[in-house]
Amino acid sequence: MEIISNDNLIKRNARIGQITSVLGLLVLAGGMFISFTRQDLFYLSMIALVVGFALSQVGIYFGNRWGRRPRPDEQVNTALKGLDGRYNLYHYRTPTSHLLVGPAGVWVLLPRTVRGTITYDEQKHRWRQRGGNVYLKIFAQEGLGRPDLEASAEVETTVNYLQKLLPDLTLPDVQAILLFTSEKAEVEADNAPIPTLHIRKLKEFIRKTAKSKTVPPEMVKQIQQALPD
Repeated sequence: MEIISNDNLIKRNARIGQITSVLGLLVLAGGMFISFTRQDLFYLSMIALVVGFALSQVGIYFGNRWGRRPRPDEQVNTALKGLDGRYNLYHYRTPTSHLLVGPAGVWVLLPRTVRGTITYDEQKHRWRQRGGNVYLKIFAQEGLGRPDLEASAEVETTVNYLQKLLPDLTLPDVQAILLFTSEKAEVEADNAPIPTLHIRKLKEFIRKTAKSKTVPPEMVKQIQQALPD
C-alpha cells in the first residue's frame, strides 16, 4: 500500500492547535481573575470566558486531528498495514481528509476519537454514545455529531472532484465508512446506514469488500494516476 500524505498541512495545523489551546487557557484564566478581583467588570470576564472556551474548542479540534499522537492518519495507516500495492491511501491530499483507493473501491474514511459504546437508533436516525468520561465529552474530545450528514457531504464532494479529474470515466460508487479509533470505544452499530466499526476491524472489512465486489484494476489505476502524489 502506498501512503500519500500532506505533511506540511499536518505540521501547520498541529501548530495552530497548540497556539489556540494555550491562548484559550490564558483567556479563560484572565476571565476568572477579573471575575474574582473586579466585579465591576463582570461583562469583561464573561466575554473572556466565552472567547477562551471558543479558542479551547478550536484547539481541541486541531489537536485531535493533527497534534495528538497517534494522529488519525497514523491510526489509519496502522490499521491498514499489510494491504498490498494495489491500494493507495491519501491523507489531506484530496477534498476529503482520508481517502482509500483500491480493488475494494473508493472509500472516504471518517475517523472519530469518541469513547464509550456507540450504537445507532433506527427510529431517530441517530448515532448514540453511552458511557465515556463526561469531562472528556465537553472539554477534550470532539462530539459524535451527525456522521450521516458529514458522510453524505464528503462523498458528494469526492465524486464531484473525481468527475472533474476523470470526466470520461464511469466511476465506481464512492462510499463512506465511520471509524472509531479509541481503545475505549465499543461499536454496536451493524444497523447503521453507513458502515460503522472500530478501526481495528477496518483491514478485514476492506479485504472482504474486495472479495465480494472488486473494482477492475484498470479503473483503479486510472483513478490513482489522476490523484495527487
